[in-house]
Amino acid sequence: MLYVVPTPIGNLEDITLRALRILREGVSVILAEDTRTTRHLLERYEIRTPLRAFHAHNEHATVSKIVAELAAGASMALVSDAGTPGISDPGFLLVRACRQAGVRVECLPGPTAFVPALVASGLPCDRFHFEGFLPHKKGRQTRLKYLAALPHTFVLYESPHRLLRCLSELVEVCGPERMACVARELTKVHEEVATAPLADLLTAFGSREVRGEIVLVVSGKDD
Repeated sequence: MLYVVPTPIGNLEDITLRALRILREGVSVILAEDTRTTRHLLERYEIRTPLRAFHAHNEHATVSKIVAELAAGASMALVSDAGTPGISDPGFLLVRACRQAGVRVECLPGPTAFVPALVASGLPCDRFHFEGFLPHKKGRQTRLKYLAALPHTFVLYESPHRLLRCLSELVEVCGPERMACVARELTKVHEEVATAPLADLLTAFGSREVRGEIVLVVSGKDD
């Protein structure tokens, strides 16, 4: 059995009782994107299950070995640094390989950053497009133009040092008056959710240092 276990995106209280039970007594190994980050969570809840690194740099090399162990009867949990594994984080390759090998996969419900950002933005969320991280170079402008033409809200992930570049590009392709939201430090002490026209967001965030992972929510073309 492979358990896919979401972990808090900031506030360590945002973990389910079921997730704690699985991590504590339901598996023999926890596959972690960064063992140092996950160890902090485990220490908070006095969980002593062994950790093994599973991240973007070793994912391709280790999938077959992990699947073989699972097929032989092992039970493992897969976690990322924050949120649900596979959502802009390692996990897809392992889940697919398990399915192909007949290994049972169970994904627990839990935290993921784009949901609270989308709901708190005040922008329409009855229909939306989740894009995640944009390409840094090749294909970036093509994706931006595609997103700008969508008739419904779309969601991006962005790092703080690239936020201004992304907002500038969105102003160019969507227009300065398109409504959008910058959500950062979600669930943490300094959480901020700012909804305004794109040009106003660019001005506001261009005048100060920005920290924390960013979720950008942008209204659709016809909203």
